[in-house]
Amino acid sequence: MIRELNKPIIGFTSGDLNGIGLELIIKSLSDNRILELCTPVVFASNKCINFYRKTLPNINFSYHSTKELNRLNHKQVNIINCWEEEVAITPGQLNEIGGSYALISLQQATAALKNGDIDALVTAPIHKKNIQSDLFKYSGHTPYFKDFFGVNEVLMFMVADNMRVGLVTEHVPISGIAKNITKESVLSKLKIMYQSLQKDFGIDKPKIAMLALNPHAGDQGLIGTEEETVLKYALKDANHSMLVYGPYPADAFFARGLHEQFDGVLAMYHDQGLIPFKSLAFGEGTNYTAGLPVVRTSPDHGTAFDIAGQDKADTSSFIAAIFKAIDICRQRNDYADARSNPMKKISARIFANSVDEKLEEA
Repeated sequence: MIRELNKPIIGFTSGDLNGIGLELIIKSLSDNRILELCTPVVFASNKCINFYRKTLPNINFSYHSTKELNRLNHKQVNIINCWEEEVAITPGQLNEIGGSYALISLQQATAALKNGDIDALVTAPIHKKNIQSDLFKYSGHTPYFKDFFGVNEVLMFMVADNMRVGLVTEHVPISGIAKNITKESVLSKLKIMYQSLQKDFGIDKPKIAMLALNPHAGDQGLIGTEEETVLKYALKDANHSMLVYGPYPADAFFARGLHEQFDGVLAMYHDQGLIPFKSLAFGEGTNYTAGLPVVRTSPDHGTAFDIAGQDKADTSSFIAAIFKAIDICRQRNDYADARSNPMKKISARIFANSVDEKLEEA
């Protein structure tokens, strides 16, 4: 449950130890102004933090170390020591060590999130192959969180100041996309997006655009039939309770800047949504998992092994993910508060108006 605090506790996973995750964390949290907005809690180890701190000689980064979440220092960055042993960190190398410790960090951070010890979680990038094990058999963070929190469906929601794009299918091969585009799957994602825009982004009556699956929206069945057999029926049902428009041909939609006219855009598959998003979000996009009872964000990029350990990682998307986690925590609190004891609020408003009228008469 989100605390009703002006300063939420934000957790951070390490990501792959050989990627840019810990470098991003150190750089982003070295700005002490972050401490005015949240209490950061990093799930890693002092030794790993110190390894990367040495590769960043121009960064002044201090922290409070603890093993217990009830002993946080709210005026410093906190490091939760998830392991004590020495770990052979080899920046830029894809190996089992990087993935196995990324999973330990993720497991402990997710447990803290579920227990309410932290208010939100920002996940640093993992490598989807080397994190695979008996305990992690997922195509990425999003399905992992879906299973861990036992929800029927979630939405991979890419958000930035100038656009928000959700996906019907995520990490699915191109050959398998069409069979996953069903009326039920599209409607489910639309509902999650609509509710998230209201609850997490404070938009009372969101307008959503649905993209077509096929080029030119199928050209009335000449280039695919999903628009006629699936999407138009999903659209019809959705419009009983939501404002949804489309299906729009994806190329013309973004080329004409139509995304700026909508609060959210539902893309049918990964590259259809993420290529324009990453091109137009100017490196400041955030991957948000909508539909969870908790708040989880991450940067919109991967482990970047090619620049790991070289002090080259750009923090723009990671910092955006931190701010988005803080914003959503606050927005959820405002949303819940606005809907608690509505009669009391109405009575208070009537009373206030009555007082104002009497003062004006006087």
